[in-house]
Amino acid sequence: MGEWVTVSERPWLTRGVSGIGAASFLADVGHEVPTSLMASFVTSTLGAPAAALGVIEGVSEGLAGAGRFVGGALADDPKRRRSVAVGGYSATAVFSALIGTASSAVQAGVLRGAAWAARGLRVPARNALLADLVPKHAYGRAYGFERTMDNLGAIAGPLLALGLVSLVGVRTAILLSVIPGLLAAAAIVYAIRRTKAPKVAQRRELRFRVRPVLRGQLGRVMAGFTAFEVGNVAATLLILRATDLLAPGHGVDTATQIAIGLYVVYNMAATVVSFPAGRWSDRFGPLVVTMLGVAAFLLAYSVFAVSGPVILLLGAAFALAGLGIGCAETAEHAAVATLAPEELRGSAFGLLATLQAAGNVAASAVAGLLYTFVAPSVAFGYLALWMGIALVLLTRAGSRKGG
Repeated sequence: MGEWVTVSERPWLTRGVSGIGAASFLADVGHEVPTSLMASFVTSTLGAPAAALGVIEGVSEGLAGAGRFVGGALADDPKRRRSVAVGGYSATAVFSALIGTASSAVQAGVLRGAAWAARGLRVPARNALLADLVPKHAYGRAYGFERTMDNLGAIAGPLLALGLVSLVGVRTAILLSVIPGLLAAAAIVYAIRRTKAPKVAQRRELRFRVRPVLRGQLGRVMAGFTAFEVGNVAATLLILRATDLLAPGHGVDTATQIAIGLYVVYNMAATVVSFPAGRWSDRFGPLVVTMLGVAAFLLAYSVFAVSGPVILLLGAAFALAGLGIGCAETAEHAAVATLAPEELRGSAFGLLATLQAAGNVAASAVAGLLYTFVAPSVAFGYLALWMGIALVLLTRAGSRKGG
């Protein structure tokens, strides 16, 4: 895998990269406010049943996945990706904040779906723009920096939501989320203005390109990423496992609080490791770092499968899973940026984002059914199996350099 390493050390943390990092942080702060308050708003403020919340979130995630696929095709054009990025950040901010004006669950669902579709559209454009801003040898650090800022926003957003609710109430708190969201749009404009103007004289034809992306080593790498994502379950199942294990000895309320605290450990581990994972990607290659993240998940799921109600052991499993996602997400982006031809970069990032969304849904659905109707240990054993498959596929992808 030596072809990933280079001795070139041109500056990479430019104003443009900082602008994209700021956009990721501010956007997460903005949309995490309504996300954190959505359950309370739909069920308590609007009086809708919990099932309505499930439908809203399920449809929204589906629209986000579709948006990522379409956004990939749009982002293949260097000129178009700029307008898609700005429009995506702006629309996400406005639609998310307007949820605070909803008078019914249907209105809230439509606005949430629109916000998540716009959020999906912007992801491939942002990732392609970041690759435009940095030299190839620094892709890992650039994407590690962006992931770090994104994770910090995911921590700050819920904290801001708690503060705003205590001061102005749920509706106004959601409405005020437009401020960091629009600041994120301004930050992406700032980054774009520090990107070299595209050399393409005219817009490229809008085409959905899947087969060209799946050729050669990039296709083999994508196969490994797919296996990983099919085993990358939502963190809510980890929280449920910890709660179920701890409830008999601590009571449901205390067990829930401890599990949420362990989830904070997960988020902190992901935040702390994202940038070092980028450095390791630049030095050792993104496939090596992706495999490190996959191995961390394999260990974490194995612990969740066999662990008893031992808080320290569960904490170690949450930390391993956090380290895994921090390494894997950073390195996946760096690998795609490195392997995808420039004219297919948007489609490649769109396909990656689509695989991530679809894989996460599949992982959560199958593991949830196994957890409920068979046994928690079987569910986590199933997830661990996919991590093992991913390790095999990524090892083969790294060992074959040819077309």
